[in-house]
Amino acid sequence: MADPTPVIDDLRAESEELDRLVAELSPEQWVLATPAPGWTIAHQIAHLAWTDRAALTAVTDPDGFQQLIETALTAPDSYVDEGAEEGAVLPPGDLLRGWRDGRAALDRALRQAPPGARFPWYGPPMAVASMATARLMETWAHGLDVADTLGVVRPPTDRLKHVARLGVRTRDFAYGVRGLTPPNEEFRVELTAPSGHLWAYGPGDAPQRVTGPALDFCLLVTQRANRTDLALEAVGPDADRWLDLAQAFAGPSGAGRPPKGAGA
Repeated sequence: MADPTPVIDDLRAESEELDRLVAELSPEQWVLATPAPGWTIAHQIAHLAWTDRAALTAVTDPDGFQQLIETALTAPDSYVDEGAEEGAVLPPGDLLRGWRDGRAALDRALRQAPPGARFPWYGPPMAVASMATARLMETWAHGLDVADTLGVVRPPTDRLKHVARLGVRTRDFAYGVRGLTPPNEEFRVELTAPSGHLWAYGPGDAPQRVTGPALDFCLLVTQRANRTDLALEAVGPDADRWLDLAQAFAGPSGAGRPPKGAGA
């Protein structure tokens, strides 16, 4: 069984990088509008804090998490926005403390979980490494929204390997969430890491494949960029179609981001 410590460490590092970005923001900056419609920087951090709390409940109190599931089912279209709105109205200092305390508690719980443990979630149950990977993916993606709003360019790191792997593993989910049948055959995915290394997934002789920068693939599967603005190449009709559908996050598919310059 793979040791989940590396991805938990990377989740901590990703969170700390975002924390440094928002720690000294002025009250006026906390209410700046981000690329997510209707969400300010405060909403972005509140969403991460809210989801960390949900993950902590899943890890430490499965019965309590079932109550969260039941609540989500009563208002599936507004559940996530309501969670973000609840935290966004807090004073920035309180919001920051809550996010920091929640993610620290989740970090401890994941490290202390017994080997082989699986936790309930809004989709299939998750192992420790999967839960940490999902939290890293969200932290990176929402951190991008914050950075874009502030005009800050964050150099990509090889922590993206976790996001890329999740994007590959959720291929069939992306079809299923749209009511579509996924292809039977595996694809080959070859991505160039920020460090220059090659990350490869799937059979080496697969006739259908996706290639390009790992950063671009991660932007695509988190819907942080439009496909037309990314240097990803697909060989084969099914692989090409997948790049129009790909998403690494749970829940319904979103509208995605418009191409750069659209509406200008």
